[in-house]
Amino acid sequence: MAVVNAQKNWIKAIGMMSGTSLDGVDAALIETDGVEVRRTGHAVFVPYSPELRERMRACFGNRSATNTEHVVADDLTLVHVDAINMLLDRASISPSEIGVIGFHGQTVFHEPASGITRQIGTPDMLAEKTGIPVVADFRLADVAAGGEGAPLAPVYHAALMKSAGVDMPVAVLNIGGVSNVTWIGPDEELLAFDCGPGNARIDDWMLRHTGTPVDLNGATAASGLPDPMIEVRFLEDPYFDRIPPKSLDREDMALRIDGLVAEAKLGVADGAATLAQCTVAAIVAGVNHLPEAPLQWFVCGGGRHNDYLMAQLNNRLGVPVRSVDELDWDGDAVEAECFGYLAVRHLRDLPLSFPGTTGVPEPCRGGKLYHSKKAA
Repeated sequence: MAVVNAQKNWIKAIGMMSGTSLDGVDAALIETDGVEVRRTGHAVFVPYSPELRERMRACFGNRSATNTEHVVADDLTLVHVDAINMLLDRASISPSEIGVIGFHGQTVFHEPASGITRQIGTPDMLAEKTGIPVVADFRLADVAAGGEGAPLAPVYHAALMKSAGVDMPVAVLNIGGVSNVTWIGPDEELLAFDCGPGNARIDDWMLRHTGTPVDLNGATAASGLPDPMIEVRFLEDPYFDRIPPKSLDREDMALRIDGLVAEAKLGVADGAATLAQCTVAAIVAGVNHLPEAPLQWFVCGGGRHNDYLMAQLNNRLGVPVRSVDELDWDGDAVEAECFGYLAVRHLRDLPLSFPGTTGVPEPCRGGKLYHSKKAA
């Protein structure tokens, strides 16, 4: 049974996210009734070891589980256990006070047109090792109902933005491995979709050429010159003309964009600048699909630390582009917090996705609850 604060009807929840950037696990503690949110400010990050990162990368593109994937899933889950223990310690809170864990897992394949979205991880192991109920499998019901299964963060973005006191319409832009946007209208209408590559192509480029899987602060891109013809050819991809909602796998467009950069024989700095410009161009192209131009954009995810990306977005979107940290959000923890929120919505039988966010025909509930024998 979930631990409920009867006075406020709120549940303490831990949300967890291991995104397509492949950097590690974020865990965050929130309190929510599934509608309103109280952020606690407690969040941790546990990086993947290079060895585990490469084993997970080898799972990408697998339409079905391989013989060795369950070992990777278990090892990934143990990193989540470490993150939870660290978070509980920092927050000085016991596992018995936590009502539920929202466990996203690691997406390794996403092709909703074929009815497939795969996230690896072992939620029953997580429940057993923590003694806390776990909600996982967040995307499956949406895809089964004909939706894209992504993005799922818009309902959480809207809940946070409701109390932010900003004029609408506004856009919340998450730049992770893939970039996605949530448009929130004056009457709380929602439209969301994946824009295009986020950090993934940049990170992979940097790892391949420097051994470090990130362009820290965008310094390498800032020292290079982008190839404008690659951006033009990149934007010829038919995805950009598709009407949203729509979503992408981390490796979608990889062969195309990596091939264009390789064909141009760019150096490290020029390649980083070009890939960053393609990320920006995909986001700017997405404005054509919004019902009304946002008055401002707020950015979360690792991409907001890339000064080059942020400067280019400010230049090309023509309205203020700011970090969500300026709203007193934790831009590194928003996605993790989201899955704590969605876990409580599952417990409260509230929908996670909507026609305007994933294209599902009607508001869709989702997730599966895994109980701990320790708590039984």
